[in-house]
Amino acid sequence: MQAIQNKAPFWVFAYLIILAFGLCSVANARTSTPQSTHSAKKASTAKHKKAAARKGVQKSKIVTRRSLRSSGKPSKIQVGLRERQLDDIIMHRPKSGLDNSSAQLRSEAAFVLDLKTSTILYDKNSDEVRPIASISKLMTALIVTESGLSMSDPITISEDDVDHLRHSRSRLAVGTRLSRAEMLHLALMSSENRAAHALARYYPGGMPAFVRAMNDKARSLGMRHTHFIEPTGLSSENVSTARDLVKLLRAASKQALIHRYTTDDTEQITLNNGRQLTYNNSNQLVKNPGWDIKISKTGFINEAGECLVMVTRIDGRDVAMVLLNSTGRYSRIGDAVRMRAYVERGTTLAML
Repeated sequence: MQAIQNKAPFWVFAYLIILAFGLCSVANARTSTPQSTHSAKKASTAKHKKAAARKGVQKSKIVTRRSLRSSGKPSKIQVGLRERQLDDIIMHRPKSGLDNSSAQLRSEAAFVLDLKTSTILYDKNSDEVRPIASISKLMTALIVTESGLSMSDPITISEDDVDHLRHSRSRLAVGTRLSRAEMLHLALMSSENRAAHALARYYPGGMPAFVRAMNDKARSLGMRHTHFIEPTGLSSENVSTARDLVKLLRAASKQALIHRYTTDDTEQITLNNGRQLTYNNSNQLVKNPGWDIKISKTGFINEAGECLVMVTRIDGRDVAMVLLNSTGRYSRIGDAVRMRAYVERGTTLAML
């Protein structure tokens, strides 16, 4: 009986030790599990945040690159342009802080030349061959004015003059009868396609002879990268370079009639039935008294973008300016204003 009593405390003590060890293990497991889980979650969250940050950067780059074209929300630049309206652009108000090393043009190709000294004032992709749209009409006008044909001869619009390629609109209905001078006036000032086509059709030998004369004239002027297949510019196969077009501007500037018709602000013509039509110049800059423009022609088809060529007087010198494939409705006008500021700044720096 005494032996049993002596052994009892030993088994009780052993049982208590085992129980205590078990309780400690359970407690440690419960304590360590939330910590490890929390650490794993924290690491996972950080990893997701980094990945999201990377995606966010990529997304912002895409939005920035496409904001001016594909974003449904108008950009600050677009909104600002609408608010200023075209008058602010025309009245020679370039942005402040313009980079001295670049005119920051939106035109894909540009070439500016001092016609007296042949000094290149600006050059951007000037040797790239591009569609030139209605700039073609300057060559059309050059062929007509140098042909010696009477400018008072009547010309009648026919079905052949209707644009079946791009279906462009015209207020000259089939059967409209005007003088050669009036047709040339509308073709140059308002870029009237039917008038330009009719002028070529009434050329001796017809359309084939006229187009041949256009290409022959281009070669004689040294326009080696220029080719015409029709007189209006509606075809994207009428191509040239910015440098070549300066040669065309130089030749056209010698024709007083081209100077007059391309710089007229407005013209009113009387049709056969007595109805009067008012046409305006397609280059809004000719309306601005702050610009002294000698020759002007605009052009647009999708393949060519917005185009503008001019001979204008800047700082007392005649400057030929060619702007091709600009994007945006008023972008070619804005580029002309920026280019003028660029040339004027260069003249000022040269005098210092």
